[in-house]
Order: sequence, then C-alpha cells, then structure tokens
Amino acid sequence: MPDLPEQSRAPREADPRPEGDEILPEPRVAETSSSASGLTAPPSGNGHGATPNGATAAEADEAAATEAEIEASEAEAAEIEAAETEAAETDAGEGDDAEPPGRGTRARRSGWRSAIEWALVIGGALLVALVVRTFLVQAFWIPSASMEPTLHEGDRVLVNKLSYDLHDVHHGDVIVFERPDEPSEVPHPEDEIQDLIKRVIALPGDVIEGRDGIVYINDEPIDEPYLAPDTPTTDLPRQEIPEGKVFVMGDNRTNSHDSRRFGPVDESSIVGRAFLRIYPLDDIGGL
Repeated sequence: MPDLPEQSRAPREADPRPEGDEILPEPRVAETSSSASGLTAPPSGNGHGATPNGATAAEADEAAATEAEIEASEAEAAEIEAAETEAAETDAGEGDDAEPPGRGTRARRSGWRSAIEWALVIGGALLVALVVRTFLVQAFWIPSASMEPTLHEGDRVLVNKLSYDLHDVHHGDVIVFERPDEPSEVPHPEDEIQDLIKRVIALPGDVIEGRDGIVYINDEPIDEPYLAPDTPTTDLPRQEIPEGKVFVMGDNRTNSHDSRRFGPVDESSIVGRAFLRIYPLDDIGGL
C-alpha cells in the first residue's frame, strides 16, 4: 500500500490534561444516613460520580419527613406509655380497697366460720357453766339480815356443792339448804325464801342447850367468835340431834328463822357449803 502524504493523515487529538498529571479515580458519592431512623440512603447520581442539585434536595426533604414521622411516632408512643404508667399507679393506689375476684366469697365464708366458731365457744362456755352450777359451784345471794355480822343482806357467796360428798359436815360450817316445810304461826320474812343460809351448831348425836344466853353442846359451852359482842341465844331448850340431821342457827340470833323454829334439818337437804364471799368487791374473803 503506498504511503499517503502527511497532510492526508487525520491529526491525533491532543490530551487536554497536562503532562505528568496522574489519572485519579472518580470520587465516590458519600452515603447519607438518618440519625433518627438509622436508615442509609442509596447513592445517587448518574453512575459516574455526578449528583444533580435537584435530586439531592428531594432526597433531603424525604429524609427530613421520614425523621419527623419517626419522631412524632416516638413522641406519641412516649405519651401512651406515660398515660398507661399513670393509670397503673392510680389503680395501684385505689387497689387497696378494691376487692379481687373471689375475695368477697372468701370473706363471706370466713365470716360464717367465725360465727360458727363463736357460737361453739359460747355454747361450750354455757354448757360448762351449767355443769359447774349444777354439780360443782353455785353463787347465792343473801336475802336477809339473819347472818349478820358475818354476811349482810345483798352479799354474794359461792357454795361448793361437792364438799359433803368428800367429807362430813363440821361444827361451824356455813351451809345453804332447802327450807324445810313447816306450819308457821308467826309469819317471817324468810318464809318465802327457797334456800336458806345458816351456820351448823350441832351434829347428829349432839345434845344442845341454851343456858343464860350461851350455847352448850354436850354440857360444854362453845366459843362463838362470829357473833356480835353480847349477843344472847334464847329459846333453845335441851335436845338431842337425831341421826341424819343437823341443828342450824343464824349469827344474828335475835333476828333469825332457824332450827329453833323448824327443828333440825335433814343432811340430804343441804345444797353445799358456803366458802367464799365474792360481793361486795371490797369485802371478798373466805367464810
């Protein structure tokens, strides 16, 4: 092929970059991140590192809107959580008086159990009191002045009903007994009293007699410290006490309806021995 003339060859286009300059890679577009959402915006541009101004503004607006929505959502969630916390605290404060499910039923059952328990306790106490009163100890009140100065009208005493099941009647015992039936020519305040309280003066087989206002048992004068000073014993003829009977008199010898009127009383009619004064409270003591 023949050589072409120099002027017919196309001139080579000159490199616009100055000689000696290094060819650098095109800069990469920085990633845009959202501080609120943690999302990373995709790289923008034409693939050659160029980013048009219009596209950048739109993406910024979109990111700002997304961040605003996220912040609004978080604020709304915080408000809801705060409201729920306040409601829970309010319920906790009022919950002390609230009655959980089932508590009302349990309370009613507990009330019934308590009522039954109290009824059993009271019933048991009454039963025990009845047994004690019937067989062991009973309280009696003094209806008259026949036992003064030892006991006064209105005093209360305890009577041991088992005493004479355990031992015999003794001289000087203060006893409660059923008033014997007797024809009474002269009415006396004690005629209407069911149970009488007197002191045992003579026992079965004793011979009792009053001499000059003094009581003699088996021809021996007896000491009676329970009488008021200078108290005489009258209307007491000599007599022997039959078996199974005791002779009783009140300490107030001038005002007592006793064995001088209705005779010795049956030992079987004795209710028990008075052993303790329980009223008045300032005069509690043994007899």
